Amino acid sequence: MIPLQPLIGLDVGPLVDTMPHFSTLTVCISATSLAVFQLLFHIGSSWLSSRLTGGFSKLSAKQKIEWNSRGDPYMVKLNVAITSGYLISDLLLIIYYWKAIGDKYFVTHHLAALYAYFYVLGEGMLPYFGNFRLLAEFSTPFVNQRWFFEVLGYPKYTLPNMVNGVLMTIVFFIVRIMVIPIYYQRVFSTFGTEAFHRLGLGAQCAWIISSVSLDIMNVMWMMKIAKGCYKVLYHNDGKLTKTHDNGKLE
Repeated sequence: MIPLQPLIGLDVGPLVDTMPHFSTLTVCISATSLAVFQLLFHIGSSWLSSRLTGGFSKLSAKQKIEWNSRGDPYMVKLNVAITSGYLISDLLLIIYYWKAIGDKYFVTHHLAALYAYFYVLGEGMLPYFGNFRLLAEFSTPFVNQRWFFEVLGYPKYTLPNMVNGVLMTIVFFIVRIMVIPIYYQRVFSTFGTEAFHRLGLGAQCAWIISSVSLDIMNVMWMMKIAKGCYKVLYHNDGKLTKTHDNGKLE
């Protein structure tokens, strides 16, 4: 398990953990997570979805692939090791089913996160910041629910869809945008310290580059979500404009 350590003064705790390099536990957790999400995709999701909603059987093969690739978001937040297994599983699915669910932004997102998590799991570095980034996953259930409503043909202006859209916008802003100043204030407070220099150039680059890359994408997605929410809440003619683009935002 990766502890969520507090940042106190110049304490090196948030930067460097004392856990062994790629311990057997973290490797097993990541491998188990990978296996679980693959089983959920190939077996569990189709079995459960077909029993929960009759609309699932009417979807096209492409839509079923994307439907099944949206795994349980709550498991992702347990720790960085489970997250890594999920990201690897999702990345494999995106690559294998590229024509159906391929998206360069998701590939960039997953690779940037895994690049940073390599140092958390392999070197025991930056556990505080690695767990801090997982707060963003609180927005994922609402993003996925929006896609589920769309693909099942629910009108955009129905109450459930509008409520989910508003909640998605609010939660996405809180956990991915509003926390940006707080996160980088913590990051900047470590610059020049002994702990920061002990990280080495590789970990420093992984930390900063992945963080900036992820937040650039978060800002881009926030702008699109805000525009979409505004159009739905303040539409004039009520005409529906169905779009079935991949709406996953990890």
